[in-house]
Amino acid sequence: MDERIKIRIMNLNRELLQKKFGKSIIINENLSKYTWFNVGGPADIFFRPKNKEELLNLLNEVKNYKKKIHILGAGSNTLIRDKGVEGIVIKLSSNFSEMKIIGKDMIEVGAAALDRKVSDFATNNSIGNMEFLSCIPGSIGGAITMNSGCYGTDISQILNSINIIDEKGLEKEIKRDEIEFFYRGTNLPKNHIIISATLKGFLSSKDQIKKRQEDLIKKKKISQPSQIKTGGSTFKNSNGKKAWMLIKESGCDKLYIGDAKISDKHCNFFFNKGKAKASDIEQLIEKVTKEVYLKSGVKLELEIKIIGDEK
Repeated sequence: MDERIKIRIMNLNRELLQKKFGKSIIINENLSKYTWFNVGGPADIFFRPKNKEELLNLLNEVKNYKKKIHILGAGSNTLIRDKGVEGIVIKLSSNFSEMKIIGKDMIEVGAAALDRKVSDFATNNSIGNMEFLSCIPGSIGGAITMNSGCYGTDISQILNSINIIDEKGLEKEIKRDEIEFFYRGTNLPKNHIIISATLKGFLSSKDQIKKRQEDLIKKKKISQPSQIKTGGSTFKNSNGKKAWMLIKESGCDKLYIGDAKISDKHCNFFFNKGKAKASDIEQLIEKVTKEVYLKSGVKLELEIKIIGDEK
């Protein structure tokens, strides 16, 4: 097929989607403002569904077009490439962030709810074991997908179930025991969209929970940078070896490419000093990965997610 015809068909599909879904669809939306790195190009189609029904309608509308679908959470651990993202980027709206008590020690939360707000909600309702969420950037949907954790606790220890929409546009509940969890990951299919979850803690004194939460936040502030454009921990720890230590011992902690820098406070935190491009950050990641491997024999594995057309 002639390339010009292909482009016209693609544009026609996008225009029809925009007409049907109104302001929930944005064409060529710049994604840099949705990520903590503050870099990245546009999304072909950016979709922010107002509710579950609208999300299901969109998925049904595009299921025969073979367009790749990406889920963007809070953007805290995501690097979007400069050329942007082909296909559809879905970012759940604030309507997917509701929280409610469903048992004396259990809460139901929308996938777009921020981790720290879930922690606060649990604390205010005297539910313990969710204090660690106050130290994790991002949203609950992303935290579940990558089994986020810190200070000895991770999401697998408090998850009871999730509600997802699968690749066929069908909604289903998945129990915690049906999910395989491992260090900073799960076996959940990438084309499943988490829309809500139930989390189980334990009843405790609100004052004790609050104290534990505050202690963890203080500990984080001492060891990790804040108020910078970062994606959080860049690499996973490897076989008991801390990623930051491997980076430091390999002499990489002072490396930089343009405005893509490594934090002086914690060298597993890469950040955009101001004018970095996604390609600068990705090149810095590649350089550190190579140097660490040459010096230690350890091949670092990314904790952040890189999406988009190749640089």
